[in-house]
Amino acid sequence: MNIDGKEGLVTPDVCYFCTIAGLWGGCLIGFITEYFTSHSYTPVRDVAKSTETGAATNIIYGLALGYKSAILPVIILSLTIFLALKTAGMYGVALAALGMLSTLSTCLAIDVYGPISDNAGGIAEMVELPSQVRDKTDALDAAGNTTAAIGKGFAIGSAALVSLALFGAFVTRVSADQTTGKLSAGVNLLSPVVFAFIVFGAMIPYWFSALTMRSVGEAANAMVKEVARQWAEIPGLSDSAGLDFHERQEWRSSGKQLVKPDYQTCISIATKASLKEMIPPGILVILSPILVGTFFGVEAVAGLLTGAVASSIQLAISMSNTGGAWD
Repeated sequence: MNIDGKEGLVTPDVCYFCTIAGLWGGCLIGFITEYFTSHSYTPVRDVAKSTETGAATNIIYGLALGYKSAILPVIILSLTIFLALKTAGMYGVALAALGMLSTLSTCLAIDVYGPISDNAGGIAEMVELPSQVRDKTDALDAAGNTTAAIGKGFAIGSAALVSLALFGAFVTRVSADQTTGKLSAGVNLLSPVVFAFIVFGAMIPYWFSALTMRSVGEAANAMVKEVARQWAEIPGLSDSAGLDFHERQEWRSSGKQLVKPDYQTCISIATKASLKEMIPPGILVILSPILVGTFFGVEAVAGLLTGAVASSIQLAISMSNTGGAWD
């Protein structure tokens, strides 16, 4: 097997080492994510304290937390990739990804816990349960935000390793098909077309993020306008919507009728936006390597994929942990 440019022997012990490296790398990323997103530790408490001086400082602290939280996971991923490549080549990277994915069932369980506890709080409020029930579901929701961030950390790390393994397979296949071409000996990062598209590929995750964030903003804007419309047009809604459990009971006992909002319209806005607004980001991801490969060749695709994988890891970790801390 080709290891670090030379033919080498991959033993079962080496395969086991690569798998364990991926497994423990994922676990360490999970522990680091918990530290940066749990309300039990200093980083999240600092973000919460920053709200005392306004929303602007809260945003600054949250972004700083996200960027800082990407340092150690990226170092762990880099070390795992280096050890796997050095001992077993691209096959070792695939084994490390397999090791990180071996805890998939646990990751899915803790990831799903967050939406369940969040929805439980919403149901408790909609069926008008006492306020102490909502307090308990809020505490569960806070823990759910941390578990969701931990699950995302595992997913990002394993996706990085799988992407690298697939990229290695792409380069190997192209090199085999072009025995006399430019990729016959691998990818030269100093080639003008490769270097140019590394920079271009590093921009793709930001373009994708901009499209999705704008879509969320437009959907939220439509939702706020709909809530304001109902608040102004539905008689009595403004009087009863802000009442707590005990005030609602007193309202009913006095013979007054509680006015309910039009939930169906709000649900329709959210579901339609979630499907419609994801079309442009999906087209971007699908068509960018196809168009680059068609017009600029396989070397450009190699640069595009390299830049996209490298920048998306930092961006994904920082945005995930920032959101988890804010929640």
